Amino acid sequence: MADLSAFSFAARTTYEDLPLAVKKMAKRCVLDLVGTAIAGVQTPLSRKIRNHAVRVFGAGADAQSARLLFDGRTASPAGAALAGGMTIDSFDAHDGHVLTKGHAGCAILPALLSVAETREMSGAEFLTSLAIGYEIALRAGIAQHATVPDYHTSGSWNALGAAAVAARVWGLDEAQFRDAIGIAEFHGPRSQMMRCIDFPTMLKDGSGWGAMAGISAAGLAQDGFTGAPAIVVEGEDAKSYWNDLGENWQFLNMYFKPHPVCRWAQPAIEAALVLRRTHNIAPEAIDHVEIDTFDAAVKLNQRRPRTTEEAQYSLPFPVAATLVRGQLLPSDIAGTSLQDPEILSMNDRIKPIAVDEIDRLFPAERKARARIFLKDGTVLESGLTTARGDAQSPLSDSEIAAKFHSIADAAMGTEIASALRTSIDALDSAQSVRGLLDLVLSPIDALREAVAA
Repeated sequence: MADLSAFSFAARTTYEDLPLAVKKMAKRCVLDLVGTAIAGVQTPLSRKIRNHAVRVFGAGADAQSARLLFDGRTASPAGAALAGGMTIDSFDAHDGHVLTKGHAGCAILPALLSVAETREMSGAEFLTSLAIGYEIALRAGIAQHATVPDYHTSGSWNALGAAAVAARVWGLDEAQFRDAIGIAEFHGPRSQMMRCIDFPTMLKDGSGWGAMAGISAAGLAQDGFTGAPAIVVEGEDAKSYWNDLGENWQFLNMYFKPHPVCRWAQPAIEAALVLRRTHNIAPEAIDHVEIDTFDAAVKLNQRRPRTTEEAQYSLPFPVAATLVRGQLLPSDIAGTSLQDPEILSMNDRIKPIAVDEIDRLFPAERKARARIFLKDGTVLESGLTTARGDAQSPLSDSEIAAKFHSIADAAMGTEIASALRTSIDALDSAQSVRGLLDLVLSPIDALREAVAA
């Protein structure tokens, strides 16, 4: 399948064309993203963006509509994709890709859900469209990072994957497809990524706007609206990143997060966790901690996070919570944990240090080394540590499932969570995705009430 055009790949790839590993990866991504969405829908960010989508992006009486993720209310497909993308992005536990320095799935799944509401679709077609959307988004992201000087948020390139998904589902022809991804690139949010690191707020990583821009772009192209060619696909300096499309799947290089914070902080968390467990360190025995890592991770320097957004973009705070608690749970980066005096005291004694030998490896490799200085004068040092969940050290299927259930069981009950996981596991043989859509697009409270009845 090498040397395919982006259009041929997006429009003509079938489920049978997908390698077995790609099929398995698609299911892993759906399960992990849905679990993250269950956590995300409980955040203030998600509530605000869902209300905004219904109010501002509502579908007219004669227009297509789509239900919002774990909400049940409807908006236009673009509005539903916006709300879904921001909901997943609100809880920093979703998958990513090292060479893009960002995230595809939090735009691709909501985009696919929004257009799946407008067409009948089998489970196999759902998984195929998801994999295609990821692959086009990831390659656009890699090409963009290699060919433009600024570091933009994920929405700037995952918008192209969202547009490709909608173009496939809605049956756009080649000219319309080129217009769709060109419009998506032009209107995608090329916002500065480091601004959301320096000032963590509800803006996040732009993926909700990427999903919305992609769906809107496909709809515009379907209506004959024209767009300039997508530079990150058709530009001369980007073409080499598309030569092996359909043969070498970047989708297989995804990482999955064991901890609900920025990926850049996770090597430091792992290094500290290894030392704590290996030496059975009591928090009260620790005097201070040094973390050697790469420069971008050092910039995650929210010392006293006031919100979950600030906690998710901090390195010292989750390391402190890990050293105090012995693990890092979703509850450790929200609510009363943000004012926990023991965590805050530990947080103030953690010093991140940028080290050239580690920085040179970034972004292909993200590593950290922890040194824990005990009050008795002992110094304990880890080796260079990577985050668990990379393609080279993937989380197992059981770990992905355990992560899902650690979030879903508490939020919706074990019975509904198990039914949702079973529905995802059986997608490849499902004649229709309506059952899955009804589970992930209904309010969680309504699902619980239905089981209780």
